[in-house]
Amino acid sequence: MASPADFSAPADLLMPGAAADMVAAVGRWLRYLGTEKRLSPKTLEAYGRDVRVFLGFLASHLGENVSLAAMAGLHPRDVRAFLARRRADGLEARSIGRALAAVRSFSRFLEREGEGRMAAFAAVRTPKAGTRLPRPLAIGAARQVVSAEARDHEDTAPWVIARDSAVLALLYGSGLRISEALGLRQKDAPKPGEQGQLTVLGKGQKTRQVPVIAKVATAIDDYRKLCPWSLGPDDPLFVGVKGGQLSPRIIQLAMERLRGALGLPASATPHALRHSFATHLLGRGGDLRSIQELLGHASLSTTQVYTAVDTAALMKVYESAHPRA
Repeated sequence: MASPADFSAPADLLMPGAAADMVAAVGRWLRYLGTEKRLSPKTLEAYGRDVRVFLGFLASHLGENVSLAAMAGLHPRDVRAFLARRRADGLEARSIGRALAAVRSFSRFLEREGEGRMAAFAAVRTPKAGTRLPRPLAIGAARQVVSAEARDHEDTAPWVIARDSAVLALLYGSGLRISEALGLRQKDAPKPGEQGQLTVLGKGQKTRQVPVIAKVATAIDDYRKLCPWSLGPDDPLFVGVKGGQLSPRIIQLAMERLRGALGLPASATPHALRHSFATHLLGRGGDLRSIQELLGHASLSTTQVYTAVDTAALMKVYESAHPRA
């Protein structure tokens, strides 16, 4: 993955159609986002990609290499033309909105650097994205996914089976993002067989406390006992077959195999276990504000989407069971 420093490379290598001053500015912007705003590497990668696509479009649209002066001279119609092109490329409103957010962020950075007024970007509305409801697993399916017994048929080392089960159990049992689970260290491991808490590092480098039920703590301990690697307290809690940091892709592939074995839909991803955690808590009477804290959402409105999921489930029960439905 490209780092922010990579964007100081010559324009013809990374951003065809962008003038040298523009390439240098993109590099400074990405370094600023990484060091000052502390955005995650994945967000940096996505923002950098969106701006490169935008600059490539502008080069074709304007018929010249895009310089900082050309950027300052844009009109709202130029930005709207870019959004129309992305829509024609098949992007959904949500992805188009993210691309516009990236370009706006870059334009604000240029304004702060004294590169001119970038009024064209503020004059364009963000496309409205329809609310996309999370797709949680049913309780029975979620329990199957986190069970090591579901993998007994696989030609896989027992410690790897135990590791994957422990990771998936954390995602469902504590509502973690996969990056949060894989960011844990050996010293963070909960006491086996006991209900406790974990301190996890979430989005925006914010820490929060999450509960760990006894079954999840036991699953983690089972994995650690079988793990063949000698690991220190600051080493990753979950490691790959060579003893290094476990890649999220490995857990995603494990989930793909489980989908086939258990007949689950394509929406059954590792992140769906986090959705399942929130939805099942809400369905059992969990308080929305508490669920917000457990998930690490900055805004309650983000958590409120799960109320729509729970209502949708209730309506399905009503429609299938009520004699007059």
